[in-house]
Amino acid sequence: MAKAEGLELGIVKKGLPGLGKIIDSPQSTHLIDGVQVMALRLHPDDRGFFEEIFRWGQGLTKDFGSLGSLGSNGSLQVSAALSYAGTVKAIHYHLRQTDLWTPLLGQFQVFLYDLRVKSPTFGKTNTLYVGPLRPWQILIPPGVGHGYKIVGPDAGLLVYATDRFYDPADEGRIVWNDPDINYDWEKQKK
Repeated sequence: MAKAEGLELGIVKKGLPGLGKIIDSPQSTHLIDGVQVMALRLHPDDRGFFEEIFRWGQGLTKDFGSLGSLGSNGSLQVSAALSYAGTVKAIHYHLRQTDLWTPLLGQFQVFLYDLRVKSPTFGKTNTLYVGPLRPWQILIPPGVGHGYKIVGPDAGLLVYATDRFYDPADEGRIVWNDPDINYDWEKQKK
């Protein structure tokens, strides 16, 4: 599929259908290797809420470096994406870039798939439900396919940091409904 700097990517053929492991705790033992999750603290009051997102060099940004040495390659980018209810943005991956996602508004169904052939969790899928009701931050290493669906009636706002500036040559895409990954983007009727 793709290969760069010793990172070889692939997809398990005819993977099991469904959502993979649903992650219900930042300390879950079922997280894809290298993925990290951290709960954020909300400070609500009668006007709304305050939420601290990034402290460079601390928490999940510790490997991003400090403001004096931004990112692993001297660069750091913070971006935001607004997606309307029902939108699916998937599946993409990076060969070198690490993403740090913070879903702020809306309910996100986050999809993660380990594309790294040499990873102990190669071919595994994680699903995380995050947003204001579960304010988690998600660190996504290179070689982990990722995407999301906005579930519920409201738009979703994702703020994310990357340890590199955007580079289209570093971003790969897989069709959102790849039959081998076999991810279930439909509403779960339970």
